[in-house]
Amino acid sequence: MASVSPDNFVKNSLPPSLTSASPPPSLFDGTTRLYVAYTCPFAQRTWIARNYKGLQDKIKLIAIDLGDRPAWYKEKVYPENKVPSLEHNNEVKGESLNLIKYIDTHFEGPSLLPDDPAKQTFAEELLAYSDSFIDPVFSSIVSKGENISADGVAAFDKLEDFLIKFEDGPFFLGRDFSLVDVAYAPFVERYQFLLSDLKKYDITNGRPKLTSWIEELKKIEAYTTTNLDPQVVLAHTKKKYGLA
Repeated sequence: MASVSPDNFVKNSLPPSLTSASPPPSLFDGTTRLYVAYTCPFAQRTWIARNYKGLQDKIKLIAIDLGDRPAWYKEKVYPENKVPSLEHNNEVKGESLNLIKYIDTHFEGPSLLPDDPAKQTFAEELLAYSDSFIDPVFSSIVSKGENISADGVAAFDKLEDFLIKFEDGPFFLGRDFSLVDVAYAPFVERYQFLLSDLKKYDITNGRPKLTSWIEELKKIEAYTTTNLDPQVVLAHTKKKYGLA
């Protein structure tokens, strides 16, 4: 992560990130481990799900330094050499959307999907759409242009439309915080301050539902304890993509 320690990205005290010099934990000893990077929004999804389910004592958080990855992570844990991954029952699984579903269905704690079939169907649609939101906004952020792209604007308009679907609450599926909110929150979090600084674009302008959703997220401790320091992320993004 350039010259910035990933451990500076979060507000609360957390385990230090493991580097190429770090020995591996006692792998496949019955401990359930969630491998993340504090800088990675995909990993943040799984971290939020783990926190919301109250699994801090049952799923151990292991942070990996993506700029100086331990060789043992690829060789012994996850050949894809990406985060997140989950070590559980002597197996390792990956891919963030799959993992948040897995954590929800295989561990105790409050459910992250409602019983309503219509909401479950809509949840699958929104989870499948998430990459279609992420990609055009990110492309706009790292572009050399001064303004957000039309595709980027349309992506946020789509979120506003999604948030209108159910009127019984502020979240994507209505009253209750769900897997859909988990999937989108890390990206909207970053995009909001990056677009404000780099493109002078306010994602909440003219989008009351999105504004309300962002405010409600701030009340979810499982999410806020994973929040990043915006200024550090901004400095890293500018350096990495030559936007300074």
